Order: sequence, then C-alpha cells, then structure tokens
Amino acid sequence: MLNIMLCGCGGRMGAAVAAAAAAAGDRIVAGVDINPAASNPYPVFATPDEFNGKADVIIDFSHHSALYVLLSYAERTATPIVVCTTGHSEEELALMKETATRVPVFFSRNMSLGINLLMALCRRAAATLGADFDVEIIEKHHNKKLDAPSGTALMLADAVAEVDKDAHPYVFERASERRARARGEIGISAVRGGTIVGEHEVLFCGKDEVITLAHSATSREVFATGAMRAAHFMVGRAAGFYNMDDVINSL
Repeated sequence: MLNIMLCGCGGRMGAAVAAAAAAAGDRIVAGVDINPAASNPYPVFATPDEFNGKADVIIDFSHHSALYVLLSYAERTATPIVVCTTGHSEEELALMKETATRVPVFFSRNMSLGINLLMALCRRAAATLGADFDVEIIEKHHNKKLDAPSGTALMLADAVAEVDKDAHPYVFERASERRARARGEIGISAVRGGTIVGEHEVLFCGKDEVITLAHSATSREVFATGAMRAAHFMVGRAAGFYNMDDVINSL
C-alpha cells in the first residue's frame, strides 16, 4: 500500500486519482490545494510544508506554477515526485531535470499509456515516411483547459522531430502569413469546446495519401490510472529523471 501526497486534490483529476488510489488499496495521507473541496476523507493543506507526516510518493495534478515549492519539498524530504501538470516554461523543465540529480522525478505531459504508445507509432511513421510527408497535429480539449496547444500535442511533435532531423520550428497558426507550407514544418492546431476529455490526431500527408494516427480519451480515469502506475514505479527508485517510457518498459 502506498501513502500518497496528492497535490491538486480539489480538482477533477485530483478526484480521479483519489478514486484510483482507493480502488488499488492505496491511501491518500495528505492533500495539497489552495481551494480544497468542502469535505475530504484525508487532511488537506495549502502547502506541502504544513504536512508533518511522511508520504511514499507525491502525485502532482495541480498547476505548473506550484512546481518550485513541490520540488523543494520533494528534495528536502527525499520523496519521489510524479509531475502530471503541463504548460511548463523552459526554466521549469530545466529545474525538474536539475532536481532529478538528487531525487527521483517523473514527468510526462500525458499520463495515458495509449498516448505514449501513439508517440512510439509516430516515431515509426516519421522514420518510415520521411520528409516527403507533411505532419499536422490536431488536439481537442474541454473549454476549461488553460494551455494551448496541449502538452500532449507538443510531446507528439517532439516524437516526430526526434526522428525527422529536418523538422522546422513548430507552426501554431497560419493566419498571419500568406505563403506555401514550408518543407519539414510540423503544424499544431488546438480546439477547445464542451467537455472533450482529450483527443489527438497526427496526420502524415503525402502525395495522394494521408495516414492518420489518433487517440481519444473518454474519461479522466485513464490519466489517473497512469499516474498510479507511475507512482508505484517511482517508489524505491534512485535519483533520476523518469518518464512513461520507463514505466511501459517495466511492465
């Protein structure tokens, strides 16, 4: 049984993780949220430093702005941390990697096992099809999502760019310029509406043919389940920077 500190416990993903933890026989020993729910079966604190106990692992579904405080707490208490938030700046990403030299840090822009399999398929497609195929990514999320494009869309673009060394900087909108599409561009489009949990399509567009790779999440449970898998994986690990590939390879 894991003892978990759940950051962002008052949000929808926090509720999903708490349910997944209960189903797995694990326990939330502390919640952290600046806007806690009216009632929780576990104590909730405004900051992690207010908690006097010890957790086996931290799961963070709060906001990327909380990263500095959470990494500091993780390092001070030698607690592995699973970072599930998105929208990080380059400085925040660098801080995660630097902290990972002293404490186990897990980071993925998407906690779904299916999305991470999609990444692997994108790498294979990019390697097989080459630069003669244009790549466009379309992501769709609910109307409450703050960041655009999604971290997952960027993660998929990164997967293609790892293979296609001729890939140009990502193009997020085309309205401001009137020109033909440049060779090697990776276009990324964002849709926000209703209660869409998360949909991602990667189009490889060639001469007279289009190959589409897609993933659709119908509930937040898939992300909560992935976070719990990552939490179990991280306990007992040495300091290092881990991601979902490490979890998948351990299965």
